[in-house]
Amino acid sequence: MTRRSNTGTWLVPTLLGSAAALGASALYAASKTREAEQRTPPIGDFIMVEGVRLHYVERGRGEPLVLIHGNGTMIQDFLVSGIVDDLAKRYRVIIIDRPGYGYSDRPRGIWTPRAHATLFQKALQQLGVTQAVVLGHSWGTLVAVALALQAPQLVRSLVLASGYYYPTLRADVILASPPAIPVIGDVLRYTVSPVVGRLLLPGMIKGMFAPAEVPERFDREFPKDMMLRPLQLRASAEDAAMMTPVTVELQKHYRDLTLPVVIIAGADDQIADVGRQSERLHRELPGSEFIVVPGMGHMIHHLAPDDVITAIDHASESARRKGVPRAA
Repeated sequence: MTRRSNTGTWLVPTLLGSAAALGASALYAASKTREAEQRTPPIGDFIMVEGVRLHYVERGRGEPLVLIHGNGTMIQDFLVSGIVDDLAKRYRVIIIDRPGYGYSDRPRGIWTPRAHATLFQKALQQLGVTQAVVLGHSWGTLVAVALALQAPQLVRSLVLASGYYYPTLRADVILASPPAIPVIGDVLRYTVSPVVGRLLLPGMIKGMFAPAEVPERFDREFPKDMMLRPLQLRASAEDAAMMTPVTVELQKHYRDLTLPVVIIAGADDQIADVGRQSERLHRELPGSEFIVVPGMGHMIHHLAPDDVITAIDHASESARRKGVPRAA
């Protein structure tokens, strides 16, 4: 009886304390989400595609150019990099928040690169785009490749920046995946994950740019708090968990890419190993162009914007030389 009584004296308070801590974390997460969205309201327009509301921005006029962001980021990743200001002088630049990021919805489902590509294809059709140069960064390269495979008539040429194309064992994927788990992940995303994420985020961002320093403009202008909202945490975790499995399927089809492809990466990328990823893809696609920027890390569009702009122009010009007409 004594043991049972002693157990009760600490178990109930512990459970109550844990519940109170989770409740406080949930209130904190909700408050920070509201603050983040107040500071960073939608900057573009919305389009409904297959029941999914997508947020997008357009800049400039000319040949359509679609930019697809990576894991954890959003439209502002390209805007803050500065490349859009230059590209909009001669391209119709279209940037879409991928499902679950920024202000785009993400219904429950299996969001593979091919699922993203199907949604993007229909969105671009609604926007009157019949042909485009497509750039994908990081996880976005998988979407760009899937789009080119599924809709070759739509994608005029590809630019693949800092991509991940072949399955590897990644500790960061394992660590980032728990918020994607149904029920348990939901509890984490609305309580503990935003708090922990706020502590870990500076180090994660530093790693994305390493060995280079985080650019002052990115640090000042990119809405980092938006990355810690529950929906975006789920999207990021689901994408992280999906990385290795989807490359197992996609890698079987890389040689089906017959359009012009420009691959660009930082030589010292610490997120996606250049030799095992970008360089290997270049070897598999004999007609591709490969640009390696010395001393640069994963966020190549921030660290070497002129090289990324050159890659885009090369991709467009290569398509022209190949006889692919430009669409208005």
